[in-house]
Amino acid sequence: MAEFKYSLHLSLISFILLAAIAAHVTSARVLHNHAHNKSSHIIFSQNLLGSRKGHNIQGIHHVKTYLKRYGYFTHTQSNAFDDHLESALKTYQKFFNLNVSGILDNETLSLMSQPRCAVPDIFHNETSTRKGWGHEEHLHMGSHYLFFPRTPKWPESKCRLRYSYYHDFPMAFKDPVNNALELWSAYLQFGFVEVGEDDYWADLKISFEMGEHGDGHPFIPTSGVLAHAFAPRDGRFHFNVEQCWTVGARPNCQDVMSVAVHEIGHLLGLGHSGAEEAIMWPCIRPNAVKGLFQDNVAGIKALYGLP
Repeated sequence: MAEFKYSLHLSLISFILLAAIAAHVTSARVLHNHAHNKSSHIIFSQNLLGSRKGHNIQGIHHVKTYLKRYGYFTHTQSNAFDDHLESALKTYQKFFNLNVSGILDNETLSLMSQPRCAVPDIFHNETSTRKGWGHEEHLHMGSHYLFFPRTPKWPESKCRLRYSYYHDFPMAFKDPVNNALELWSAYLQFGFVEVGEDDYWADLKISFEMGEHGDGHPFIPTSGVLAHAFAPRDGRFHFNVEQCWTVGARPNCQDVMSVAVHEIGHLLGLGHSGAEEAIMWPCIRPNAVKGLFQDNVAGIKALYGLP
């Protein structure tokens, strides 16, 4: 009888473990199926290479749409390469430390084709359709780091930020995000504590989303967008489920922790950086793993008045 009970006990434990593993595998499989055969790159037509002011080439409106999405361009869409587009392109090239020519050269098109964060690089003359990222002013600039307009940040009274995972967040990806939070906490006056999905008072809300998901900033197919997060004290952080996600480096996939470190920077109040080595650089190439850079640490300390 004792052996029977012991055997039954082991069988029950095995069943529970297998059920838990199966649930994680299912979540990972569902996530993978969304990303199956999806490319994280934006495809710009090669006939755009060398385009400059005065040209009228099919596909120029895609470049205008891209530049408008990230704060460089505000004018109407057409295939005319006009003064406004040249000016916007020069601003883009300057921000990314490229050759400032106003021409769609190979270096510029290559960078524009890389997967990136959806948060704009520049904020100005915001309209109601773009609410949520920040306020209607330019970003505040440091060495290479940037702050959101009006420098929003979490109050000094916060000794910890409560965070929660939503919408069946894959278990396999929680540790990388937790590690990303821990990485930032080493340079902050507050820490992070995980709470349940039903906790109304969670400060940070982390989830995988697709398409239109209720925040006014839909993930558009073939846009190359990896994720986005909002300035304090909004707290929302969304991964794009239609990208290929992994833990660590893997060809044609994005490292969850690297993207999480970047987006948590936004949750804390940092904008995009013009330094390619910085984690707040807007683009993250597939098969790449990045961590905090000295300029990111200097930026967060400056924002929160830390030594």
